[in-house]
Amino acid sequence: MIRALIATSVIALGAAACATTYQPARTAVAPVQAQDSYYVKGHDAVAKRAAERNPAKARNVILFVGDGMGISTITAARIYSGQRKGLDGESYQLAMEKLPYSAFSKTYTHDAQVADSAPTAVAMTTGIKSYNGTLGITQAATVKDCATAKGNGTTSLWEIAEAAGLETGVISTARVTHATPAATYAETTERDWESDADVSAEGKAAGCVDIAAQFAAWQGAHGNGFDVVLSGGRYSFLPNTMTDPEYPNQKGRRLDGRNLMDEWKAAAPKRATVIDRAGFQAFDWNGDGQILGLFEPSHMQYDLDRAKDGKGEPSIAEMTTAAITRLSRNKNGYVLMVEGGRVDHGLHAGDAQRALGDAAALDEAIAAAVAATDPKETLIIVTADHSHTLMINGYPDRGNPILGLVKEGGKLTMARDGKPYTTLSFSNGPGSICKAQPDGKWVCDRADLTNVDTTALGFLQPSLVPLGSETHGGEDVAIFAGGPGANLFSGAVEQNEIFHVMARSLGLVK
Repeated sequence: MIRALIATSVIALGAAACATTYQPARTAVAPVQAQDSYYVKGHDAVAKRAAERNPAKARNVILFVGDGMGISTITAARIYSGQRKGLDGESYQLAMEKLPYSAFSKTYTHDAQVADSAPTAVAMTTGIKSYNGTLGITQAATVKDCATAKGNGTTSLWEIAEAAGLETGVISTARVTHATPAATYAETTERDWESDADVSAEGKAAGCVDIAAQFAAWQGAHGNGFDVVLSGGRYSFLPNTMTDPEYPNQKGRRLDGRNLMDEWKAAAPKRATVIDRAGFQAFDWNGDGQILGLFEPSHMQYDLDRAKDGKGEPSIAEMTTAAITRLSRNKNGYVLMVEGGRVDHGLHAGDAQRALGDAAALDEAIAAAVAATDPKETLIIVTADHSHTLMINGYPDRGNPILGLVKEGGKLTMARDGKPYTTLSFSNGPGSICKAQPDGKWVCDRADLTNVDTTALGFLQPSLVPLGSETHGGEDVAIFAGGPGANLFSGAVEQNEIFHVMARSLGLVK
C-alpha cells in the first residue's frame, strides 16, 4: 500500500511538472459559433475531462487527417507497410500507432449517418456538427442557398490562431479548395463551388463567392494569412485563358479572368508561389517568407505515381518537415493541418493499393513530425474524417500478401463457386462483380482470379454493389494523439471535440 501511494505521488508530481512545462501568454476568445448546441456540448465534455486530468498546455498543434482512413484501412496499411519493407506486416507498428493516447471518433453529421468530408472537417476545425456538403456554416443555413450563410458562419481554429499571432499552415495532397483543407478558411453552402466556374447561376445571382476566391480574401483578412500552403488545385486559381505552367494542353478554370496565385503573391512582401519540386526546394524554409505551393492543376499525384510526374512533386513527409521548419520560427507557436487526401480517392476508385500507398506516405509524414518536434510543446493528433467500405476477408495465412488472394496452408482458398477471392474487397464500388449487359440487364458473376496478379498497380478490388464511386463508411474512426493535451482523448468521443481539445490545449478559446 505504501509503495502504491508513493508511486501515485510520483506520477502526480510528474503530471504536475509536465502540466507546467509551457504556459502560453494567450488571450482566450469565444468564437462566433460558441452558442451552437454542438459547440456547447463539445466544449463542456472536454472541459470536464480537463478538470479531471490537468492537461499540459501546447505551444503548437499538428492535425493529421487521413481522408477516409478507417480502421480497416489502417490495419491494411500497417500490413502493407511492413510487407513492402520485408518485415512481418501483421506485427508491424505504424508511427501513428506509437502515439500514447487513442480514442474513437463519432463521425455522423447534423443530417447524415454517413458523412462526407466537408462537415467532418468543419467539426474538427470549428467545434460544431453541420450539414453534409457545406463548409464553415452552422445548421441554421440551407444547403446550396448562400444567402442563408450570412450571419451563420463560424470561426475556425486557424482564424483564431492567426488573430492570436500564431503561424498557420495547411498541407494536402488533394486540391487546397477541396473539403478538408477548405474547412480551415471557407464558408459556403456548397462544397463543390471551388472556382467561379463551379458556382450555379442562382449562386452567382445571390453573390456567392467561390472557395478559391475566399482563400485569396482570407489571406488578406486574417492576421498575415497562411504562412505555408502546400497542395494541389491551381486550376481554380488561374483564368481559363491561361495555359497551365506544367501541362501545355490544360488551362485554368476561372471565368472572371483573375490569377489568384499572382494576386496572393502581390498582396504582401516575402511571398512566393511554386508549382514543382524545384521551386519547393529553392524556397528558404529557414526564413520568414510565406509560400503557396500548388503542385498540380487538380489533386497531387498518388504517392505511388509521384515518380512519373514531369516536374516532380515533394512527398507529404518532405512537405511536413519543411513546414515545421518554417512555422517553428515563430516562438508564439503554430497550427498546422496535414491531410493525406488521396487515401480517400484511392478508396473511392476501388484501388486499394494506391490508397494504402498514400496511407503509408502519410504515416511517414507523422514519423517525420514526431522527430522534428518537442513532445512537451507540440500536440500531434492523427485521425480520419470518415471511413470507407474496405473489408479484410477470409482466413489468410500469416504473411500472406495483403493485396493478394486468400491462402490457407499455402493453398488458394476457394469460395463455393470454385473461385479464389482477395483478402481485400469493398462492399460497393467500381470493382463490382455485377456488370451491365447490352440488353440493359445486370448479371452478377465473379471473375476467376486464379491467374490474375491482384498485386499489380491499378487492380480494382472486387465489390458487390455496383457503383461508379465507392462510398464512405459510417463507423467510428480512430484518433491517435501525443503531446500536451493528448490525455484528453479516451473512449468514444464526438468528432467535434477534437477542435475543443486543440483550442483548449493552445489556450485560445474560453
